[in-house]
Amino acid sequence: MQTVTVAVHAMATRFEIVLPGENPVALRAAGEEALAEIQRLEARLSLFRPDSEIARVNARAAREPVRVTPEVFYLLDHARRLSAETEGAFDITIAPLMRCWDFLGAHGALPSPEAIAAARECVGMHHVELEARDFTVRFARPGVMLDLGAIGKGYAVEQAMGLLREAGVTRALIHGGTSTAGAMGAPPDAAGWQVVIDRPTRDGRAKSETRLATVALKDEAMSVSAVWGKCFAAGGKIFGHEIDPRTGWPTRAAVLAAVVSTSATESDALSTALITSGLDGHATIARLRPGLRTLVVAPDAGGLRIAAHGLAWEA
Repeated sequence: MQTVTVAVHAMATRFEIVLPGENPVALRAAGEEALAEIQRLEARLSLFRPDSEIARVNARAAREPVRVTPEVFYLLDHARRLSAETEGAFDITIAPLMRCWDFLGAHGALPSPEAIAAARECVGMHHVELEARDFTVRFARPGVMLDLGAIGKGYAVEQAMGLLREAGVTRALIHGGTSTAGAMGAPPDAAGWQVVIDRPTRDGRAKSETRLATVALKDEAMSVSAVWGKCFAAGGKIFGHEIDPRTGWPTRAAVLAAVVSTSATESDALSTALITSGLDGHATIARLRPGLRTLVVAPDAGGLRIAAHGLAWEA
C-alpha cells in the first residue's frame, strides 16, 4: 500500500490531503479534484476577492437584493441557523468588527470605544434578509459585511471529502492548516487518524512545547479555534482575533476550543462559538448535536482551566 499526498494554498492557508491505497494514480487524480473544489469555493466565498459572490453581496446588498447561487444561499442560511443556536456566539456578520480591530489581513490594532460601538451597530444576523424564492440576500442597513472565515474552511473540507467519496476513496485525511481536519475511514495501521491539539500558553498567544490532546478521528471532522496566529499586545493585555460579536471585543472567555462533529462545516462554526462562549457556554454547545465532542481551555489564576465532553486531554 502506498500513500499519496497532495496540497494547495487556498483560503489563506495550506490544505493537504493524505490518501493511502493501492492505486496511487487514481488517488492522486481524486485528491487533485478535491483540491480544485476547494479553490472553486474560495473563488465564491472569499471576502478578499472582488469577483467572489460574498464580495458582491457586501458591495451591493445594502442597496438592493443580490442574487447568489443556491449553494452559497444554503450555506448562508445554515450560518443563520447556527448563529441562532449558539445565541450569537457564531456570527458571519462579524466583518465590521474584524475590520475595526484591523484583523482583516493584518495582526490587529486597538480601536477607540467609539469605533467599536459604531461597528457593533452593523453586526447581527437580524441585519441579513435571505429570500429563498429567488436566492437573494439583502442587508437591512449600510455597513453590514459578511465574513465566512469561521465556516468557509470547514465547508470546503466537507465538500472535498464528498468528492473523494464519489471517486471511491475510503481512506483519507484532509486538513486546512491548523483549523479543520476531516477524516474518512482510518489509516491502514490504526483505528483512526491521530490528530494532535497543541497546548496553548496561559495567555493563548503561542503554543507551548507540549501537546494538549491526541484525538482519533474516523468519518468525522475536528476544528480547533485558538487565540494564537493573529494577536497583539496593548496596555499589558493580549488581544486575539476571535472577537465576540455580542460585545465587540476579543474574547477573554477561552484561549482554545476544539469541536469534533460528523460535519466539518459545523465543527468549524461551533469551535468559533465555543472559544467565544468559553466555559460558561460549553454545556450548551456540547448538547447542540448528538455525538458532538468538545474541549475548551480558559485562562485561570493558576494557569489554565480545561473542560471537555467526550474528549480526553493530557495533564
